[in-house]
Amino acid sequence: MKSYIIHLIRHGAIDETLAGKYIGTTDPPLSDKGKMALRKLDYEMRYPFTQVVFTSPLKRCTETCKILYPNINPLVIANLSECNFGEWEGKTAEELKGDGDFQKWLAGDNAVKPPRGESNADFVRRICRMFESIVEGLMKTGTTESAIVTHGGVIMTLLAVYGLPQAKPFEWAMDNGFGYSLRVTPMLWQRDKVTEVFQRIPLARSEKQ
Repeated sequence: MKSYIIHLIRHGAIDETLAGKYIGTTDPPLSDKGKMALRKLDYEMRYPFTQVVFTSPLKRCTETCKILYPNINPLVIANLSECNFGEWEGKTAEELKGDGDFQKWLAGDNAVKPPRGESNADFVRRICRMFESIVEGLMKTGTTESAIVTHGGVIMTLLAVYGLPQAKPFEWAMDNGFGYSLRVTPMLWQRDKVTEVFQRIPLARSEKQ
């Protein structure tokens, strides 16, 4: 039976994240160092082939697409954006440590959300619906190889929900420019809504895809 490969790739680095700030819907571009690091990864390692690229609309993702897949016009999907941190945007954990709601949110309380932001539950619901619609679309069109360029929080959450082996979100953490490849088997997907996580990317030049 045909299987479908989806490569989840975290965008390149931005200055704000390197400074420890919560950056969700704020839209800074890739830093110069972030661009250089992506180009170095692309030169020294190997990003997998893909027929189609889906991306978050934020600059750090669309600019990553241009560097890694310059010959593919990505499909921009608003619901692949990072969590909306509301009034916590641009602040560090140190700056927010006295906020009781922030501590509850960090602990995973789904009922708590940043002021004017998005709760954990709403974030998970949004990106899971989008991921499932992407998978169904790939199956309907017969597109067997795709890439999703998005945010660390999105990737960690999707892998925690759908990935095998099962692991908590923080166990799927990855550096900028890195990610994971999933194999979607239709029978397993339709029965259990799970995918096999089979490799980290980019690949060493000597590795076979």
